[in-house]
Amino acid sequence: MEGNLLIIEDDAGISDMIADYMKKEGYRSDVVRDGSLALEQFGADRYDLVLLDLMLPGLSGMDVLQQLRSVSRVPILIVSAKNNEVEKALGLRFGADDYIAKPFSLIELSARIQASIRRATQYSVPDAQAAAPPEEPALLALGDLVVDPDNFSVRKRGEEVRLTAKEFRILALMLQHPSRVYTKAMLYEQVWNEEYYNDDNAINVHMRRLREKIEDDPSNPRYIVTLWGIGYRLGES
Repeated sequence: MEGNLLIIEDDAGISDMIADYMKKEGYRSDVVRDGSLALEQFGADRYDLVLLDLMLPGLSGMDVLQQLRSVSRVPILIVSAKNNEVEKALGLRFGADDYIAKPFSLIELSARIQASIRRATQYSVPDAQAAAPPEEPALLALGDLVVDPDNFSVRKRGEEVRLTAKEFRILALMLQHPSRVYTKAMLYEQVWNEEYYNDDNAINVHMRRLREKIEDDPSNPRYIVTLWGIGYRLGES
């Protein structure tokens, strides 16, 4: 696999180690160690993925994340020693696509990078095309699933799948943002339109029922997979 990476990391040892390893995997990397300079560099080239540390001089990683997401849908993977649930949820809520905690395995990091780029490439459309008004209703597809947001319908291998309103909104939301990881709080607030108070029961029940309807093997899901301690994302199907 090939691609261009922007590594925003103030620790020279870590950033150089990642760049050297990913070069062997076929990627070209630019390394920036300051938050403000990172924004300038991002605007100077085209990148397939951004690796972003949260602790940066000049401009914080969260500020960099917000500014990048306001102008681009490029996959953003947070790489940070801030390994608690608050930071994970906050980072993903601001638009990060994935999170990996230090210390990490370079093999795992490479796999996360490739998966994020593959999902973004598989499901995304060019900005100009996305901005143009569709001539026909836009269908969302994942493997054998086809979702019609306009008609609130879901088909699997051509057969209709009957979902409740909440189940449909969960599935459609994730398909509309295929490279994004969703925390339970994000799903609850966007699907239920209510503030989340750490009550996992509603999400767990709806996710279990949704998987029972769309998965061949709900105990081993391939359409919506769980990231333990973080949330959910679309599978690679």
